[in-house]
Amino acid sequence: MSITLQKPTQPLHPSVIPNLDPEYIDFHQKYILHSPPQQEWDPVQTRGPELMTIGRKTPLEVGKIEEFELKNRQMMRAYTPLGEPPKSGWPGLVYFHGGGWALGGLNSEQSIITNLCVGAKCVVITVDYRLAPENKFPAAVEDAVEALQWILTVGKVLLNINTSKIAAGGFSAGGNLAAVIALKSAEASFDPPLPAPMALQLLFAPTIDQTASDGPGGRWESNKHAPFLWPVHMEWFKSMYFRSEEDWLKWEASPLLAPEELLKKAPKAWIGAGEMDILCNESEAYAENFDKVWCGS
Repeated sequence: MSITLQKPTQPLHPSVIPNLDPEYIDFHQKYILHSPPQQEWDPVQTRGPELMTIGRKTPLEVGKIEEFELKNRQMMRAYTPLGEPPKSGWPGLVYFHGGGWALGGLNSEQSIITNLCVGAKCVVITVDYRLAPENKFPAAVEDAVEALQWILTVGKVLLNINTSKIAAGGFSAGGNLAAVIALKSAEASFDPPLPAPMALQLLFAPTIDQTASDGPGGRWESNKHAPFLWPVHMEWFKSMYFRSEEDWLKWEASPLLAPEELLKKAPKAWIGAGEMDILCNESEAYAENFDKVWCGS
């Protein structure tokens, strides 16, 4: 009897294996090696509750979880810590999930969100922004702006938030939205204005430069063989969200391309980037603009 071996669909490139943690190699071989590559996914069909559950930790206990609706019928979920709030109100973090602007939702990254809520003793508001390909750029940005405006008006009362202590955070594409909203909040035209500069940009492996490439001298070149997220995957996600390459050049798509004067006004940034991540170099370039804490691993 012959045995047919399944052909790997996402093999580890030999050049990167010596630089990977053995624990990750085992994880990759078990869960990712034979999974369909992202550019073959149907983004709508893939938006199930089971998405990205592998390796997810159990969320921490928080004091209260509530949901609210924005004007465009998009939902937000607020996590309030246990215990009594400070006299001036809770610090707030508006958080945006990852998923290439096409995947994910309110149930994404709950372990990260609850750890931030408990560890930082702040209210975390995660935003179920509109997803591509049904909703192209700048739909997600518009939802991010509306969410921050809601926090500064309605949310500060309903959630007892101190609007002088607000940060923006997110993972991957969510980190992109967090950086954009942090920059927008520094604009003089932002309405309502923040009573103080936003406290922080908290960015986990953000996508910051949509003009990046894996060609000679490109920001992706050194990590083009990194596991899981390849250049072809990034191009696929970008094709879902952006209408044309002209969109890539707008700073609401590529925060790294924001005007220098706006970058000077933006809040400081804490950026966590993976040493073996295709997005590492653009994160590092963005970090050079800020009073920052740099974390590479």
